[in-house]
Formats: sequence, structure tokens, C-alpha cells
Amino acid sequence: MSHHTRMSAQDTLDEIQRRVTAALPDASVQATGGGGHFTISVVSSQFEGLRTLARKRLVYSAITELMTGDDAPIHAVDRLDTNTP
Repeated sequence: MSHHTRMSAQDTLDEIQRRVTAALPDASVQATGGGGHFTISVVSSQFEGLRTLARKRLVYSAITELMTGDDAPIHAVDRLDTNTP
């Protein structure tokens, strides 16, 4: 089980951006939200040729740890957009 320190909404938004950019270095990441619910938009050339589900899996794999455990800072991703440039 993962253990999280309580993160503010801004800290969570910053961490989403950091983790997605680490996984997809060319990505442009926009994240909004708070209270455990977030909207994420990612634009990356690494999505080229991938179906929507494969694109979303890349993003979710980058933020999985933030969604794990009883005190996870991300309760839900209400919307996830994945596009190519």
C-alpha cells in the first residue's frame, strides 16, 4: 500500500505535471481540479499511431501511485484528454 502525505490541490497538480512529463518528456500537460477530482489534458507526439485506450494507459501509468491507497491525493480523473500536436 502506498502512503501519501497530505498534498494540497496545487501540490497534486504540480505532481501530476511532473510525473506525466517524466513519462512523456515532450508532453504539454494541463491539469485542473482539486478535492481529489482532476481533469488532465496531455498533448504528446508519443501518442502518434496509438488508440485512445493506449494513450490513456500511458498517462494513468505515470500517475498510478497518486491514485493508490486510502489517502491518495487523486480520487478520480473526471476527464482525460490525450492528443497529438
